[in-house]
Parts: sequence; C-alpha cells; structure tokens
Amino acid sequence: MSGLKGELTHMNRIMRVGKRAGTAAGLASLVVPLTVALGAAPAQAASCNVTTGPYQKQVEKFLGRAVDGRQSLADCQATQAFQRTHGITPAVGYAGPLTWRTMNTMLQQRAAGTTPNRDGKCPTNRGRIACVDLTRQLSWIQDGSRLKYGPVPVRTGKDGTETRTGSKKVYWRNINHWSTLYDVSMPYAQFFDGGQAFHSTTKSMWNPPGSGGCVNMRPADAKAYWNLLRNGDDVFVYGRKPGT
Repeated sequence: MSGLKGELTHMNRIMRVGKRAGTAAGLASLVVPLTVALGAAPAQAASCNVTTGPYQKQVEKFLGRAVDGRQSLADCQATQAFQRTHGITPAVGYAGPLTWRTMNTMLQQRAAGTTPNRDGKCPTNRGRIACVDLTRQLSWIQDGSRLKYGPVPVRTGKDGTETRTGSKKVYWRNINHWSTLYDVSMPYAQFFDGGQAFHSTTKSMWNPPGSGGCVNMRPADAKAYWNLLRNGDDVFVYGRKPGT
C-alpha cells in the first residue's frame, strides 16, 4: 500500500467509526463544513482534521510542537502548512503515515551531515562518481573518498517507476532537454540509464509520490551536477525509496 493510500485509509476508518456511532463527536472529528458539501471554493473548503493521527507524537516533535500525542487545532494547522509546502495530499493536517514518512526522510538527510558515505556503500575506487541513496533520498558527488558536492536532497522514482539501482555511467547530456514522453522541461538533463536522468525540477524534493524514474533535483544542484559531471562519469544508485 502506498503512503497516500495509507493516509486515506486511516482517515476512512475514522469516518466509518463516526458513521456507526452517529455521535456529534464523531462527526465533529471529520471537520467537514457545510460549505464543502455545497461546492465552496477550495480556499473556503480547506479545513483541519482535528483527529489524532497514528504518528501524532512524531509529527509534533518534528514540528517543534508540545509532544502530548493529542491533536489540537494549532497542531493541525502546523501539520497542514507542512503538507501544503511539500504537496502532500490531502492537506488536512492529519498526522498520517505519508506525512511522517516525509518528515522521517528529512531527519535521515539531516543526520547524513557532511559524511553521506559513512557506511561506504558508494564505491570509492572509481574516481569521480555521482552517488544516489534511494533510502535517504540523497545524492552527492565524490572523487575517490573525497566529497566534492552535496549531499543534496533528491526526488526519485515512485512506486511502479522506481529509479533503477546499480552501476551506471552518464552517456548523454542536454542542458535544455524537453521530454516528449512527459511533455515537460528537464533542464540540465544528464542521462545515465535509458530514459532516467539527473535533471532540475521546480517541485519540492519531498513532494510525493515521486518522479517517473528520473533523479529530480533543485535547480542550483542540477546546475552544479552539470558543471561537475561529464559523459562517461560513473553513477551509482543503491537502496530503496520509502513507499516503494
């Protein structure tokens, strides 16, 4: 089950309980205003789910909120703001599995610090190499064991179109590439495995569920990779993206 399905499943369970109970409390927990049912504008319909989620304490701690394991309106609004920033849907402030998974990935990225290859999983005997850790959604460039750039957050393939693992090489570069498959711009594209490439995107790096297989990067990072890599340079992809 994907993260988004898991998030919705938790909310649907709550809705079923509310319907069976038929209580005002159960209905209030859904926070579905009448304006939604009447077809209100999206801005009016954007309400908070004040139900306590399964990852309530973890989300509260991540957001710097008081960790009491109980959803408050302020908790909900802070969670909702995080969800909107990173394109997590539905953005109703519920502390569900997809929201926590996103936050946990960020925590792992922070923990990597300036030593992303501490475990030695990316080869250090090939000279210049771009490493992609799917588990932590991180990439960096190293020369031998010396870090040259990064680590930086990336957005890799979603469930069903995962970024393929293994040893690769950059084989084609196009600074202003246009994808005819997805009808989208792919600036600073550097292909390393079939149609999979490093390239710039304007989406949040933590926007689920992920790419069509490419390694999406922030514009400044994609440009830096363009300047540091050349055709024939090694790429090593390993790990497994959460939710795939």
